[in-house]
Amino acid sequence: MHEELELARENFRALLESASNADLRRRSSGTRWNNKQLLFHMLLGYLLIRTLRPLMLMFARLPAWVNSSFAWLLNTAAPPFHVINFAGAWLAGSVLSRRQLKWLFDRTAVALHHQLDAETETTLARGMRFPTRWDPFFRDVMTVADIYHYATQHYDFHSQQLTVSAGPDEP
Repeated sequence: MHEELELARENFRALLESASNADLRRRSSGTRWNNKQLLFHMLLGYLLIRTLRPLMLMFARLPAWVNSSFAWLLNTAAPPFHVINFAGAWLAGSVLSRRQLKWLFDRTAVALHHQLDAETETTLARGMRFPTRWDPFFRDVMTVADIYHYATQHYDFHSQQLTVSAGPDEP
């Protein structure tokens, strides 16, 4: 998991450093975001781990019916979630600078490395039911270890939708 995280971090930095301003403004392939907005969305998968982990540990201790009911409720809220997800990435990708995006990914990666170092096998094995309508990589039941890996699956999938070319920035 450490290696996956570090490879994504290095790739993210390289993409931001090599892309021209025109590349970042160019529409991505298969999304309604431009490349910079999509890059923020790719980072969001890692940001989610920090929010989901405590929630998962709490739900792992609750009765199964509570867990199932919560996943059902979240699935019913999928349409507004998708709107918020789109708008959040659009806004953040529009206002954050390259430097801020790199800083945010670096900060998140460092925190996740520390968090991973502190995880126990027991904690990594705890899980909860997930809203499968929110993301194609969410499975019905996911463990804490699965959510760490999810962020990289999400990142890798969306990296294929980028339409950046390596080259110098235009004047």
